[in-house]
Amino acid sequence: MPSIVIERRFCGPPNSANGGYCSGLIAATTGASVAVRLLKPPPLDVPLEVLEHGEGIVEVRQGEQLIAQTRSNRIPAPTLKPPTYVEAVRASQRYVGFAHHPFPTCFVCGPQRERGDGLRIFPGALEGQDAVAAPWVADESHAAADGKVSPEFMWAALDCPGWLAVLKDARIALLGEFTVHIDRRVRVGDRCLVVGWRAGGSGRKHEAGTALYDEDGVLCGYGSAIWIEPRLT
Repeated sequence: MPSIVIERRFCGPPNSANGGYCSGLIAATTGASVAVRLLKPPPLDVPLEVLEHGEGIVEVRQGEQLIAQTRSNRIPAPTLKPPTYVEAVRASQRYVGFAHHPFPTCFVCGPQRERGDGLRIFPGALEGQDAVAAPWVADESHAAADGKVSPEFMWAALDCPGWLAVLKDARIALLGEFTVHIDRRVRVGDRCLVVGWRAGGSGRKHEAGTALYDEDGVLCGYGSAIWIEPRLT
């Protein structure tokens, strides 16, 4: 029975996986275009069993606990005009996570992660738009054998910008479901930018779209996410 292990380096909250990275690992086991639904916080440094049911459908379990499951899904490409790389850099300077972040060691957007360790994607408000953006340059540790960035890291890069797009004050929310389509894997050292925007939702449920572009504004990948705010006790 195949299994995956999510190393502690790839956390979101301190004791569970970053949802985008975890979803990318799970999607890679299917060989299909899928939505990954996260039902429990994915644990770190333990084997998770992957049960294959065919046609891109898998379940991920830790013992009797169902952690995640997939379903076949395709999403349309975004039609928005991307900002320039310089505009993304300026937006990132307005990242609210510099002042307040519920999970400052998040692999993707945690400001306490060092260069070469976390992705250090800091999405801030784009001037004059209801969207956030940030630059991103992948590190060598994110590369596959062919020198291009492994898909799970592109999934991760497309994760947190959606959170900041729908919860601009960085309130806690958990990734409930995530679908990513990759047109072209970027290379280590490429100057890229990531954009996030609100796509709908109501109450505690929020829908976000994200897109990753190269420096020339060419679309490389895009995502669709559902974020859930936990109930207040």
